[in-house]
Amino acid sequence: MSLLKGASVYLVSNILNAVIPFLLLPILTRYLSPAEYGQIAMFQTLLAGIGTFIGLNAIGAANRKFYDGDIDEIFLRQFNGSCIQILIVSGFIAFIGILLFKNQLSEFLAIPTSWILAAVVISVFGFITSMRLGQWQIRSQAKWFGILQVSSSLINMLLSLVFVIVLTQGAQGRIDAQVITGILAAIIALIWLYKDKLLQVKVWKPQYIKEALLFGIPLIPHHVGFFLISAVDRFVINQKLGLSEAGIYMVAIQLSSAMAIVFDAINKAYVPWLFEKLKLDDNEDKKIIVKYTYIYFVIALLVGGIAFIIGPFFITLIAGEKYKEAGGFIGFLCLGQAFGGMYLMVTNYIFYSKKTGNLAIVTIVTGCVNLFLLFILIGYLGIIGAAIAFCISKFIQFILTWILANYSVKMPWNLYIK
Repeated sequence: MSLLKGASVYLVSNILNAVIPFLLLPILTRYLSPAEYGQIAMFQTLLAGIGTFIGLNAIGAANRKFYDGDIDEIFLRQFNGSCIQILIVSGFIAFIGILLFKNQLSEFLAIPTSWILAAVVISVFGFITSMRLGQWQIRSQAKWFGILQVSSSLINMLLSLVFVIVLTQGAQGRIDAQVITGILAAIIALIWLYKDKLLQVKVWKPQYIKEALLFGIPLIPHHVGFFLISAVDRFVINQKLGLSEAGIYMVAIQLSSAMAIVFDAINKAYVPWLFEKLKLDDNEDKKIIVKYTYIYFVIALLVGGIAFIIGPFFITLIAGEKYKEAGGFIGFLCLGQAFGGMYLMVTNYIFYSKKTGNLAIVTIVTGCVNLFLLFILIGYLGIIGAAIAFCISKFIQFILTWILANYSVKMPWNLYIK
């Protein structure tokens, strides 16, 4: 599948996948108070934190292994099985840890203890679904990727509407919908993995487990740093400003994430094409890659800038007057998402080179900078300070990653400098 065709399929899939939550957003914001939405924001933040450790990033190892060449389907099947074994062990450890501290976490996050355990369940089953999606992506089978992704979101939306509106379960209904959807999607994904002969779990291969861990464990600090950049702001807002402000901020984050969804779609199609080109190591190909990467940067920044103008209007239109305050800072969030899209374009070189340990340092440093800025700027500017901290941190992350990418894979970035 060509890059353009693949990108279009991923883009349509991701847009449909994004439209479903966006259709849900104006309904939920009118049936849930900002405080209830703040509880959902805390749950999503916990989900992001747990997901950092469950599976130990073995999916990335499974996807990258596909490009090594000179390996047969039996090898890949057993390697994928080893990654599931890692999931089982890490998921069990995470569940025990969460079970021991569920009351403290519940009090800190201001959410029910049942939600704490639900986050572990969703993360474990989400790993299986992500593995199935990843195996389609590396084989450029975007159609099947889109079918599973979109159908999961559609089921999630329908269940949320039934639980929140028809059964009047409030925020609890939204969580129940995610749990049921996560389990159903994982069952389908697992069946599909076995059907396509991509998984063999009942084989013990310590060397495969070791290889997957050597790829994935250095990425844990990277994902912790990413958590500090992209999710910890809701913790700080909740502690300093309250659940209602966290709910308002979450609505703005969800709307700004429309940009991230488009960038992610482009990157999903781009990665297999880029890795194949990098294997050829042709200088003319590299010049073309750099040229279009710069064009992509300019477009991303323009879109981020436009959000300052049209963002406030869309906040009120989609979420309603209760969330009008989000219009004052959504521009900074969208500009941060633009830097996030630019980051994706350069971080691919680091994953290709397998030098992921250094990437973790960059992300941890950036995450710590974001945490520092959050406490300072929220103290002076309130909720707007959180959005500015996010924007600055994403810019720093992009620049540092770009520098690291240049050391990982030499590219002609000085194309226009004589």
